[in-house]
Amino acid sequence: MRMRLGRKGDYAVRAMLDLARHEDDGRRKTREIAEAMAIPESYLPQILAQLVSAGLVRSLAGRDGGYALAQAASETRMLDVIEAIEGEAKVEECVMTGGPCRWDNECAVHRFWVSAQEALRERLRETTFADVAAVDVELAERNGHTD
Repeated sequence: MRMRLGRKGDYAVRAMLDLARHEDDGRRKTREIAEAMAIPESYLPQILAQLVSAGLVRSLAGRDGGYALAQAASETRMLDVIEAIEGEAKVEECVMTGGPCRWDNECAVHRFWVSAQEALRERLRETTFADVAAVDVELAERNGHTD
């Protein structure tokens, strides 16, 4: 089973992690985020624009502008970021038939599959970017990397 983010979702999570890491710095330039997180600089503005539109990131205009989290990293949830970029995570294809999933004709796997998906959604809902940034710092220290 493959469960993974699309490229835009991956880049959005990386960008949000960078903004969470630098939450106290006030703002980050697109170039800084792209370099730090290995995101193509030409692709990043459209991802940041979607995050701004979703109310997760603030765009700060002007020469000294850039981007910052719209709310504290401790209140910015992983699920919100993923769904802002990739759309709502939900069952769309029946595991048994490979066709559209219909509640009126439930297959034997449906309720278990939906339950597993809801558990993943709940875990992502509980995970904040403060949590992710703390683990990032811990791993960097463990591996001898400093920012």
